[in-house]
Amino acid sequence: MKPVAPPRVAGYAPLRDYAAIGDGRTVALVARDGSIDWLCTPDIDSPAVFDALLDADDGGRFELCPADPFTAERRYVPATNVLETTFHTASGSVRVTDAMTVPTERLAPQRELVRRIDGLAGTVGMQWRIEPRFAFGERKTGLSLRDGILPVATSGADALALFGWNTGRAELIDGSFRGTFDVAAGASPLFALAFAHQGPLVSPSRDDVEARLDATTTRWRDIAASLGHTGRWHDAVVRSTLALELLVYAPTGAIAAAATTSLPEEIGGERNWDYRYCWVRDSAFVLDAFFGVGRYAEAHAFFWWLMQASQRSHPELRVLYRLDGGEDRGEAALGLPGYRGSAPVRVGNGASGQLQLDVYGDLLQTVWRYASAGRTLDPDIAKRFAETADFVCDRWERPDAGLWEVRGETMHFTQSKMMCAIALDRAVSLAEQGSIPDAHVDHWVTTSGRIRDFVDRQCWSEERNTYLRSSATGDLDASLLLGVLFGYRSPHDPRMIATVDAIRRELGHGPYVYRYSGEDGLEGDEGAFLTCSFWLVEALAMQGRHDEAIELMDELVALGNDVGIYAEEIDPGTGAFLGNLPQALTHLALINAAIAIDRPRQSASRLEEASIAQAGHQKEAPR
Repeated sequence: MKPVAPPRVAGYAPLRDYAAIGDGRTVALVARDGSIDWLCTPDIDSPAVFDALLDADDGGRFELCPADPFTAERRYVPATNVLETTFHTASGSVRVTDAMTVPTERLAPQRELVRRIDGLAGTVGMQWRIEPRFAFGERKTGLSLRDGILPVATSGADALALFGWNTGRAELIDGSFRGTFDVAAGASPLFALAFAHQGPLVSPSRDDVEARLDATTTRWRDIAASLGHTGRWHDAVVRSTLALELLVYAPTGAIAAAATTSLPEEIGGERNWDYRYCWVRDSAFVLDAFFGVGRYAEAHAFFWWLMQASQRSHPELRVLYRLDGGEDRGEAALGLPGYRGSAPVRVGNGASGQLQLDVYGDLLQTVWRYASAGRTLDPDIAKRFAETADFVCDRWERPDAGLWEVRGETMHFTQSKMMCAIALDRAVSLAEQGSIPDAHVDHWVTTSGRIRDFVDRQCWSEERNTYLRSSATGDLDASLLLGVLFGYRSPHDPRMIATVDAIRRELGHGPYVYRYSGEDGLEGDEGAFLTCSFWLVEALAMQGRHDEAIELMDELVALGNDVGIYAEEIDPGTGAFLGNLPQALTHLALINAAIAIDRPRQSASRLEEASIAQAGHQKEAPR
């Protein structure tokens, strides 16, 4: 029996049902039933032209499927981000190949979505419908059949045209373009959806479209072939790396946290955020993952994007930046119903203006990781990061919003303080390497000691034998696992082992780990945060608990969807995906967890070096 696409609920496909395709600038989400329900143009952080993901009744989409009842199975073409969906009907079978093509040397549309239909057996009647809704439907869209045959949609400076070969005659009906056609075995009808933004629509030839599809397939395969990981979870690491490559914004090297906005952490709830930005805290994970799989050019590009973006607000850091390096323009709500009624639908992210002290540790950890790999820092950048360390010394005593970006009352989050200490320890190490100026090293050492004294006196519970979420609560927080991963103490320190055990015991639910216990200023609940589960794997591996790490990793790798994509969260009761997808942090955490287990000596070396440096600094620090 072939898999059947799960039924839609009020027009919405399960989030687990989506696969992603992209071209290094934007990402489309394709449901198992053949509908493309999400696409922003011209870039991943632009307004959407297909947004049925957030408005099943009136949102834009591009549907393509058999006209008769069908079953469906799908896969990515091996080692690519080109999607194949095979539909089976009573009369035959067809395979639909979906891709966002990468440009070639020949003249091509600014963005191009290709859908090729190959007849496999018998004859299958196909139906299609395309409903463009530029700017999330907030701008009027003009629809016409140019020369009576070519579907064209325009809105302001944006336009699209649907070119087809052997795809039947298009009709304009009730605000959408529609058509039907038959596919016999051996036939290959083809669609090419061309987009233009502030430029002309390019009319492609079929030969050029096919050539770009082949070049796109080759590009993805070349990336997969270049990866240096050959361990136990090689296939999962390759798929996660390819998922990350979809989120890399090619013009700058920035990595979007996800391809979507406002997919809910609770169905019907308000925990709906725009993740189409690049978060500073992802940076250390990015470098570890890309260095670990041998994607050195991508690591280098990302690092220098981070240098450029962080310069704009120096010495303060923004929590997140736009993919072009600019600052977020602020958060607003759209008039859309949201996925399965989960409103509000937000564009922009209000967390950008929060004080989150942990990001300074993430930044200096990234700089230290880059310099420790033999890279040289420019003198002006070196001076800037010495100033960043001074800034941490001035600010660490403030309460903040924490890693989880709480929108209620700020507090003295333990993980934030730990990362401030790590920031100063990395600054000292960079100064000792000669990478940044060393005039204030004594001050950094002294302040790091004060921070550690605060954490160990105010944030440790002797009664519960664990670090707590903050100095003011008895709650636990899975972000404390980063104290192991980034070397706040040695991974084998009794307090770190006890904290890992407490998190697994009190926040764990089988393979799942919730982010924290306690309130966060928002109504409702959320699912288990997949990244935390992979952080737990890495922490166990760092502590030499490899059997436990392997067992948990095997369970987690099985939790991706049928094509290896992960969302932000999972409902442990149903296995349903929650939150935005594909989620960069989840895929980064998978890669780093696999590396930590498969190459424990190499993966532990950065922590051993950090712990040695930290121990040396602590000896000099007054307590």
